[in-house]
Amino acid sequence: MGPHPAVAAIRLAVRRVLHDVLTEHQTTPSATPGRHPLVLVACSGGADSMALASALAFEARKLDLRAGGITVDHGLQEGSEQRAREVADRMTALGLDPVETVTVTVGRDGGPEAAARDARYAALDAVAERHGATAILLGHTRDDQAETVLLGLARGSGIRSLSGMAAVSGTAGRYRRPFLELDRQTVRKACIAQELAVWDDPHNSDPAYTRSRLRHEGLPALEKALGKGVVEALARTAQLSRDDADALDSWAADAEAHVRDETGRLECAKLHGLPPAVRRRVLRRAMIAEGAPAGSLFARHIEEVDRLITGWRGQGAINLPGRVEARRQGGRLVIRQG
Repeated sequence: MGPHPAVAAIRLAVRRVLHDVLTEHQTTPSATPGRHPLVLVACSGGADSMALASALAFEARKLDLRAGGITVDHGLQEGSEQRAREVADRMTALGLDPVETVTVTVGRDGGPEAAARDARYAALDAVAERHGATAILLGHTRDDQAETVLLGLARGSGIRSLSGMAAVSGTAGRYRRPFLELDRQTVRKACIAQELAVWDDPHNSDPAYTRSRLRHEGLPALEKALGKGVVEALARTAQLSRDDADALDSWAADAEAHVRDETGRLECAKLHGLPPAVRRRVLRRAMIAEGAPAGSLFARHIEEVDRLITGWRGQGAINLPGRVEARRQGGRLVIRQG
């Protein structure tokens, strides 16, 4: 008798990702011969990440892979240090090695959710570099993807926001999300079937957090009004939007070289001739290159700078995140840190 259907589903999803990681590792010139690649799982102790940790431990034993785990203590709740130790012990019990607990300090930039996310990814990157990990698995599900698409829609940040989370992201494709095509209920069933101890983060049901309100109020209201299938439809929207956004980004990367003068400055007349979607991407790339944090650049910033091209009336410099400013001078768009 085989495993529970939910367990089989999560193992299959992880197996596919691990095969991709192995194939890529074998074709990487810098890979150390004879050394098995290390794959880490980022585990909070919740159902999604515990199911992922269990599947990684199971599948890695059958492949030429080393499997380890990381848990991040954000220090935002009483007893978080003890909880992090418990999660690390559970990963060790699954057979993961190395297992590491990292404590981070969460700042305030961008709000509590964004600040915690930035601190978490910085910690994951540091651990991956230290251990020479090839990939880090993240437990985001199809439900998380639907929430991300709705949050992007609410921000009005354009098609890239609607594309949600990529299955592969980060430097050299470090981050992998095997569960983006699985719903949260399937993952939780897999934990129950395997009798995995899980921790339900109270922040996930705290209405003070935007994502929590969306999860417990917004999405249920949409399903009540529109019927079942909203989550699946939003996930499909993410993939379609990502395909379109990738194509436009590629176009913008090619176009950028043709709208700069011999000194590398952006020429307003040539920018004006680009389609708006491509032009705004060129502008965003230029802002980020000069030090504007990508996560802090919103549609309104891009639109204000775009008006220096399309609605020029002698307006002054535009202040951007990261102490970057954009101004028009002599038919050129000058973007630099002030």
